[in-house]
Amino acid sequence: MTDLSSIFPRFLRLKDVIKSTSLSRSTIYRSIDKGEFPQPIRLTKGRVVWLEKDILEWLRGLGV
Repeated sequence: MTDLSSIFPRFLRLKDVIKSTSLSRSTIYRSIDKGEFPQPIRLTKGRVVWLEKDILEWLRGLGV
């Protein structure tokens, strides 16, 4: 059976990333600026999302 996440990637909004990582909004954006956190994908002028797989890989890299 095909893994649907490879066909239809899941997107996480900022509130979901905050919940998943326990980081604050400012810490997430500061880490992005330093190149230490996955880059978001801009959907519209006021909306960005992250690929769930990118956040999971980042967490695995922390040993979580």
